[in-house]
Amino acid sequence: MNENNYLKDISEIKNMMNRSSRFISLSGLSGIFAGLYAIAGAIIAYFYLFPQKSEYIILGSWNFKILIILLISIAVLSFVTAYLLTTRKAKINQEKIWDNTTKRLLIHFLIPLITGGIYIIIKLNSQHYGLTASLMLIFYGLALVNASKYTLGNIKYLGYIEIILGLICAALPGYGFWFWCIGFGVLHIIYGSIMYLDEKKV
Repeated sequence: MNENNYLKDISEIKNMMNRSSRFISLSGLSGIFAGLYAIAGAIIAYFYLFPQKSEYIILGSWNFKILIILLISIAVLSFVTAYLLTTRKAKINQEKIWDNTTKRLLIHFLIPLITGGIYIIIKLNSQHYGLTASLMLIFYGLALVNASKYTLGNIKYLGYIEIILGLICAALPGYGFWFWCIGFGVLHIIYGSIMYLDEKKV
């Protein structure tokens, strides 16, 4: 009996240490919504912004500006939704939403993401935008892998897949739009669904 209590105490201590060193309040629903936002944005871009197959979106054109606004809107919607759902989950689990672990998570996530964003802007300004989708996937994947040590460990696998998808996209630049849809749309929905089902099991 004492041995059982001892093992239970060790398990509780390990659980407390894990909670103090990792941000575990991420909501699976936020991933699903992020994927849905990405797919909705892709549909709008495909039917209303993209020119004919024989043409290209010109840097500085009205369609290009609307496309950038659309991408920013998807990112903002995804962030706000993630914040609201994660805050709700943290309150239910009586966990802190903002502490040193959260700060480290954001720092390690944003460094590769901001670096990639600046690099993409530089390339766009130089009229090199054929690899934009692949760069977005690669740097986003790197951001996930870099931040995974401070949150749910299996998020790094999503990062690995995003990186691999970005590299394949770089080899097939003519299909960047579809790789972007898969990486930011389909994969988010799949991963978010897996997370959500795991949450229900707990």
